[in-house]
Amino acid sequence: MRKFQKILIANRGEIAIRVIRTLKEMGISSVAVFSEADRSSLHVREANESVCIGPAPATESYLNMEAVIQAAKITGAQAVHPGYGFLSENPAFSDACRKNGIVFIGPNPASMKMLGYKSTARNLAVRSKIPVSPGTRGCISKHFKKEADKIGYPIMIKAAAGGGGKGIRVVRESARLEHEAKMAQAEAKAAFKNGDIYFEKYIERPRHVEVQFARDSRGNAVAFPERDCTLQRRHQKLLEESPSPAVNRETRKKLMDAAIRLAETSNYVGVGTVEFLLDKAGNFYFMEVNTRLQVEHPVSEFITATDLVKEQILIAAGGSISVKQSQISNFRGHAIEHRINAEDVSRDFLPSPGKIKEFVPPGGQWVRLDTHIYQGYDLPFYYDSMLAKLIIWGVDRKEAIARSKRALNEFFVKGIPTTIHLHKLLIDDENFVQGNVHTGYMEEFLKKNQNKL
Repeated sequence: MRKFQKILIANRGEIAIRVIRTLKEMGISSVAVFSEADRSSLHVREANESVCIGPAPATESYLNMEAVIQAAKITGAQAVHPGYGFLSENPAFSDACRKNGIVFIGPNPASMKMLGYKSTARNLAVRSKIPVSPGTRGCISKHFKKEADKIGYPIMIKAAAGGGGKGIRVVRESARLEHEAKMAQAEAKAAFKNGDIYFEKYIERPRHVEVQFARDSRGNAVAFPERDCTLQRRHQKLLEESPSPAVNRETRKKLMDAAIRLAETSNYVGVGTVEFLLDKAGNFYFMEVNTRLQVEHPVSEFITATDLVKEQILIAAGGSISVKQSQISNFRGHAIEHRINAEDVSRDFLPSPGKIKEFVPPGGQWVRLDTHIYQGYDLPFYYDSMLAKLIIWGVDRKEAIARSKRALNEFFVKGIPTTIHLHKLLIDDENFVQGNVHTGYMEEFLKKNQNKL
């Protein structure tokens, strides 16, 4: 097993700080990279070393592979942790690290290509005997109506190289099919430089659940209890929890077994996530694989007492996973994550960067706040609007909800609009409390509560 002395974090904001904290605990030196807009960011202060890699736009800094590689080389970093977003699922970057003698903390380029391309991952799921919803065999560029008629309406058009909800369209009748397919192709081309699309049967009012897994180079694999990511707006997650209130023990085991089968079939080495749709009858269907750390990974950490970043580093160093499946399966309690964004909810969630005039974080037992903001910090407008993740643990879901209410009421940010108030309303919503939600529920919730927002 290799021993890393220094690791560069190819990211910014709260995830960069999250990685730096684990590196400190492991006795590994950290290198932060930053754009000119992030000179005063907390991750720059917290790292042992820092390197400016370019101007504010992400394309000229955090997405500049050559600049990141050079920063690793001049600081002597032996490995790069990509976080999530930016270069985290870019096979070319993983390959560039390898060619420069730098360990990429994540799967190899082949696995990333195989599972990151959604239609290929879907075919692999079929080979792994994982249920998939009816759909096209691979990508399609013509004969849209013929393929849709085979599947049956409504259908979902999806970008093969997609993510973040881009390149997705739901079509309920053939008259709209051609237009929506071309729109999805154009959006996918603009977002991912790849306009490939495929069709799937659209499942009405499903839940969105996902399973975290880890597999090392020695063939050891573990899967974590499911995370429920059903509450989302425009395919962007707002609140996540683990375990799901809609999943029983039998279904949980099937989900976890499916994730491990997929990891083994693809010879995956690293940490990843398999996403599923869950219908009203409790049947689950494969959606996609994320070949990186997820934003919502802390809820899995809380209920299993596992540091997933540490596991990533151990696996990348050639070591074994440090936790056993029996330990993970015997999880304890319930965890909820609230994504707090710098957005004006009353103006259709308009991103609202600016100076943080006052900042009072929540605290107390079993409350974790992952954030990069502080009083006086000027939140830049160039990047994602997420400013904090509030993660709560309780002995059961009822306690986790009660603790969420208390922590959200303690959380105060002045100077910019945030979504804290939205989460206060959501955590008090009867349908949420009862677990009676679906992936389109937020639209209903926002309409019902428009006078309170």
